[in-house]
Amino acid sequence: MSMFHSMNTTASALTAQRLRMDVISSNMANVDSTRGKYINGEWVPYRRKSVVLEPKGGSFHSFLNVAMNNDQTIGNGVKVSKVVEDTETPFKMVYDPEHPDANEAGYVQLPNVDPLREMVDLISATRSYEANITVFNASKGMLMKALEIGK
Repeated sequence: MSMFHSMNTTASALTAQRLRMDVISSNMANVDSTRGKYINGEWVPYRRKSVVLEPKGGSFHSFLNVAMNNDQTIGNGVKVSKVVEDTETPFKMVYDPEHPDANEAGYVQLPNVDPLREMVDLISATRSYEANITVFNASKGMLMKALEIGK
């Protein structure tokens, strides 16, 4: 195991959480975007996006097997496997006959973005980011103390 393994692992988590915050910011910026994509000659509202994270270098099962064999190998961090659109949640329908994107009945399809949910996700990602910064700084401090011992 490398001396910098803990810092590399934490850095991967920082990168993943940063992307998660960027996607959440994009969702919040498009909360009222009725023209997200042009599909089959019609504009479709913006769809909420979310980040899917997975462990680097293996699955939970492989880590469990390593731990059961008392091997000292540890995880390699986290990676973003994909950014997916939320197709499960329907668009919001709002009655506004004056809107340029209103249908014949006067309803406008708005994105499936819930600002409250996005704020909760943003707080979660921010706290995770802050926790990883604390871990990174602790690792850096231990390495600095190790270097001082060698003086």
